[in-house]
Amino acid sequence: MRTIWKLGVTAALTLAASVAAAAPPAVPTWKPLDPDNTLVIDTTKGRIVVELRPEMAPKAVERVKLLAREHLYDGLKFHRVIDWFMAQTGDPGNVDGGKSSHPDLKAEFTFRRGADLPYAHVASPAGWTVGFIGSVPFQGAPDAFMNRVPDHKVSGWGLYCPGVAGMGRGDDPDGANSEFFLMRQAYPSLEKRYTVFGRVVSGLEVVRALKTGEPVKDPDAMTKVRVLADIPQAERPRIEVMNTLSPAFAKRVEAARKRRGADFSACDVEVPARALK
Repeated sequence: MRTIWKLGVTAALTLAASVAAAAPPAVPTWKPLDPDNTLVIDTTKGRIVVELRPEMAPKAVERVKLLAREHLYDGLKFHRVIDWFMAQTGDPGNVDGGKSSHPDLKAEFTFRRGADLPYAHVASPAGWTVGFIGSVPFQGAPDAFMNRVPDHKVSGWGLYCPGVAGMGRGDDPDGANSEFFLMRQAYPSLEKRYTVFGRVVSGLEVVRALKTGEPVKDPDAMTKVRVLADIPQAERPRIEVMNTLSPAFAKRVEAARKRRGADFSACDVEVPARALK
């Protein structure tokens, strides 16, 4: 009997080990920022950290990183800042309409999303999909439509929630160049009209503290703008953001849904960040 009991225990332990090995790894609650796709903006009011999402706007992300590395942004003013709207900067002449020496960019108002791009689903209004790619909220066609098109991808677009970063432009849809803006509050009317390329993950309070005006009198400025990967390790800000694929973020979504009820939107969900010592 003892031998049979031992065999039973061994079999049970082996089965448990097999199940554990087959189970997917736990999704971490926090994740570090990608150094190659993080913009660190030091300003006269404090530091702003922006997570860049090349999956949504590869040309805009490439341009912003290029201009940061060329030091074009260093010293430029927040020349147009509107309360309950956004803070705009990036014009070499510190006024609306200026440009860098590089050609204008084609509009990236929408992007194509395939099954290989992970996202956190938060809502399905009127058959659409609403979710988060990293810290950036988006809306688009549901996954079920992927099998109906040759490239197996569906369209999506960024949502202009607080902290979202967009490319400035004039009347020409393909006129984005160097100017960008950071949202102080949600503004849905910009969606599918201006390119979304990232979101503030640290320093939204700085964006909201910038002096306002059209134009701004004695405006605040970006003192230094760098790609995180270009900052020496000893000087890099160590920031983690909540993983939007984690159970912890799903709980935040559910709490916001209960709090807001029928008025719930992705803009009601904050993506927390924490500084590491």
